[in-house]
Amino acid sequence: MSQIAPTKPPKMNSSLKPGLIVLEVFTIFLFLIFMFPFGMVVLNSAKTSQEIIFNAIALPTNWGQLFTNISLIFHNPTVDYLGAFVDSVVITVLSLLIIVVFSSMAAWVLVRNNKTWSTVIFMIFVAAMVIPFQVLMYPLVRWMRVLGDFLNIRLIGSVTGMVFAYLGFGSSLSIFIFHGFIKNIPYELEEAATIDGCSRHRTFFEIVFPLLQPIIVTVLILNGIWIWNDYLLPLLVLGSNGAVQTIPIAVTAFAGAYLKQWDLILTSTFLAIIPVIILYLFAQRYIIKGMVDGSIK
Repeated sequence: MSQIAPTKPPKMNSSLKPGLIVLEVFTIFLFLIFMFPFGMVVLNSAKTSQEIIFNAIALPTNWGQLFTNISLIFHNPTVDYLGAFVDSVVITVLSLLIIVVFSSMAAWVLVRNNKTWSTVIFMIFVAAMVIPFQVLMYPLVRWMRVLGDFLNIRLIGSVTGMVFAYLGFGSSLSIFIFHGFIKNIPYELEEAATIDGCSRHRTFFEIVFPLLQPIIVTVLILNGIWIWNDYLLPLLVLGSNGAVQTIPIAVTAFAGAYLKQWDLILTSTFLAIIPVIILYLFAQRYIIKGMVDGSIK
């Protein structure tokens, strides 16, 4: 038998190499720019406030100061950082669960109903994505107070109010992402489930919802990072001295009018960043896959 000679890979055009090198250098430059603030937070988390003020870009003389700062944060008599951490976890988890369930159901209904009203509603959700939050923040607080009084439910200063607000602001992008992904799911699967006697809610939760796993992870990460790091909306709904606090509000409590505890501010910021980094590293591949799958009709 005659052997087939292995084909050589095509040579890259030499005229493209300088351009690729420039792009790589530019990418590394951007990476260093965006990582510089994070590096500054890590370095200054292991310093005292005096060392930060004296030379913020110097390396720490004692990395053990990091654990001292952490101890000072969790034993601070005026700031309940551990309570704020628990509140942030509760608000983030509940908001994400409700956003995923309601947004996926809404997107499924809008995709499977080929009618004018479904297209109009979908376009309204898409248009809502471009409205700046600053335009809505004061009317939001006012109407949440009115709605809470009407329903006899406390929305201002409560976890319920925060979850309700995040559902409203996070649904537009989530429905847009789910809408593009559900178009790729064959409708024949749902028809077969209907023939077998499945109701609509069983068809969604037992057939469609499990197929949304890649895009669900994408929605969780995109909304989770935003909700976890959000400062302005919790400040408006919860207040700066309320019973319910989030980590961004707790961090600002270390900055007084006349005294700023930079060692505790930066250390608490570093602690708040760690969960987001861990979550992103574990789910990074799902983000890219979900965004690509959701963009293909």
